[in-house]
Amino acid sequence: MALKIRRNRSPEPPEACDVGTCMQVLGGAWTPNIIWYLSGGPRRFGELRRDIPAISAKMLSARLRGLEAKGVVARKVLPGSPPSVEYALTPLGREYMPAIQAIAEVGAKLKALARGHASGREAVSAMSG
Repeated sequence: MALKIRRNRSPEPPEACDVGTCMQVLGGAWTPNIIWYLSGGPRRFGELRRDIPAISAKMLSARLRGLEAKGVVARKVLPGSPPSVEYALTPLGREYMPAIQAIAEVGAKLKALARGHASGREAVSAMSG
């Protein structure tokens, strides 16, 4: 006997899906990391490179340009010799932080759960061996 198809009880998504629009920004590699580090205040390019050592200069530059184009990051050229550039979150960029923090908390719970499952399997193996 075939299973009865249940009615979907979730609310209808908006016409232009807002979740998809938001995830287009957050979905890029390193983007949440960049937003995370800028949440503490303005950072220069070299400081961000030290904050995220695994990112290449080319990728960091591309991500910063993309975030600037989307209105998430503001770029400010500081006077001096040589001139330096500082990046900061815009008000829109700061609005991403609660979502990124929530994702980080769920990630920590998933890691703890995975460790618990792994240690549970090890305990079962030890008892049966």
